[in-house]
Amino acid sequence: MTRARIDHLVVAGASLADCVQWCEATLGVSPGAGGRHPLMGTHNRLLDLSSTAHPRCYLELIAVEPGVAPTRAPGLRRWFDLDDEGLQASLRVEGPRLIHFVARVADAQATVDSLAHETPPVNRGAVIQATRDSPAGRLEWRISVRDDGQRLMQGLLPTVIQWGNLHPTGTMPPSGLTLERLVARHPQAMPLAANLACIGLHDVETQPGPPLLTAWLQTPRGPVSLCSDGI
Repeated sequence: MTRARIDHLVVAGASLADCVQWCEATLGVSPGAGGRHPLMGTHNRLLDLSSTAHPRCYLELIAVEPGVAPTRAPGLRRWFDLDDEGLQASLRVEGPRLIHFVARVADAQATVDSLAHETPPVNRGAVIQATRDSPAGRLEWRISVRDDGQRLMQGLLPTVIQWGNLHPTGTMPPSGLTLERLVARHPQAMPLAANLACIGLHDVETQPGPPLLTAWLQTPRGPVSLCSDGI
């Protein structure tokens, strides 16, 4: 499998306004422009995290867009578990937090097929086409999304994405943030490591223990860690 890279970290909130407030308080910077995802009924704001170690990497702040129904077929759920009532309740009470990450691959369908042939097999979902408009033009990508919207392994098994001609970081201004390290801790650390290797992703450290995704960022305020348990 061709080498994959960490494409972006996903921070979700009960609202996009909550995400912006969290970002400014936690990271010391205001997020840049994002856009709308009519297919999923979500919207986002973005920040560049690129570095030599993690090129073309960014932070996505995402929330369900109020009053907007997804154009996805009825019965199919939004990506990243954003239709999960338990997740939404915790975001309302505890505030935005890191919930997931996305891996950039050369061929999303081939990657999903490879995971389906793992032992045990992994259903990473169908590869769907998605778009959104940006100042630089229309962004187009292919992304794995399960019909039930689940992230899998408490968010530690990445969604996979294959970009078209444009990548969001191409027009992002410098943010003063960089991703330094990403660690995935899980009771099934060995199967998780095997699945990451199947994807071709070697930039994520795996450790045994209770489920936890932790990202270490360098920020204008110094080092900051983001954890999927909200701490």
